[in-house]
Amino acid sequence: MSGAAAERSPRRGMCAAVLALEGIVLGLTTPVMIAVAQVDTTIALIVGLGLAVACFVVAGLLRSEAGYLAGWAIQVAAIGLGFVIPMMFLLGGIFALLWGTAYLLGRKIERERAAAYAAYEAEGAGD
Repeated sequence: MSGAAAERSPRRGMCAAVLALEGIVLGLTTPVMIAVAQVDTTIALIVGLGLAVACFVVAGLLRSEAGYLAGWAIQVAAIGLGFVIPMMFLLGGIFALLWGTAYLLGRKIERERAAAYAAYEAEGAGD
């Protein structure tokens, strides 16, 4: 296996995908906040587009654990947006569930991959 493929993080890839999709959904909440929830346009733009941009920025910051902490904060903010748009309680919860699954499953895959590489290296050293 090549070095680049061996170092590709499944956790990072899955979490970045969740954040990218969530960024689109959060961006689309902006017109809903303005038209349906009667939120001031400036506030709606700052909150809706701010969270959308945050999703895309954090997706790029997933090389460090701080990026994952910021991802968790975005999940809390998305659920909290439900106080303005009640449907976001459901959508935010779904994305939080997807985020948690991607995070935990990705960590499990990384651990098992590291153990498999260590076993392979140990087997090769024994020859």
